[in-house]
Amino acid sequence: MSDPRTQNKDAYQLILNAIDTGTYKPGDRLVESELAERFGVSRTPIREALQRLETQSLLARDGRSLIVASLDHNEMAELYVVRCELEGLAARLAARHATEEEVRVLKQMVKEDAALVADPAALSRANRRFHHQVHLASHNRFLVQQLDLVYRSMALMATTSLAAEGRGKTALDEHMKIVDAIAAGDGDTADGALKAHISHAFETRLRSDAEAAAAAD
Repeated sequence: MSDPRTQNKDAYQLILNAIDTGTYKPGDRLVESELAERFGVSRTPIREALQRLETQSLLARDGRSLIVASLDHNEMAELYVVRCELEGLAARLAARHATEEEVRVLKQMVKEDAALVADPAALSRANRRFHHQVHLASHNRFLVQQLDLVYRSMALMATTSLAAEGRGKTALDEHMKIVDAIAAGDGDTADGALKAHISHAFETRLRSDAEAAAAAD
């Protein structure tokens, strides 16, 4: 018989991963019975997982139903401020602590990701992998934990800024500048390059959201 604690953890992680990968998007309704059937888990750990996700503000109430939460304009702006500062610090620390092997891995990621420019969804996944590798290269477990929480909330954005025309190629150029600064051990430049990268992503998202709102009027 499986350990209920393990099953509970798996249920939480399964639902979280489904939100993170876009299987469930902001506004989607989550139903206990459907989730239990989908993931092959009993309803009790599913219910507990949903309650946990609700307390973490990843799910919201819509009447009696639970839906995947979404971020309004102010929440998104606040999230980008925190992300910018924490990621800048990660890049600065990576410039100090990254090993030669980690730098080579980062460079290889940027080169390989160039093949994904025409596929925004795949490039978005690769982008997250790249950023996580920078976080790990900081060699600061507490910073990595905080950035994991930030990226968990990033999953509540229904679209990726990398879908904007030309943004994919530009983002990869920015990634290489970040890696070059880390490789050179230049913390100031690495910090600035990563903050500029996040700022450009936020600006692109704001512009896309404004265009979508105008089209809907």
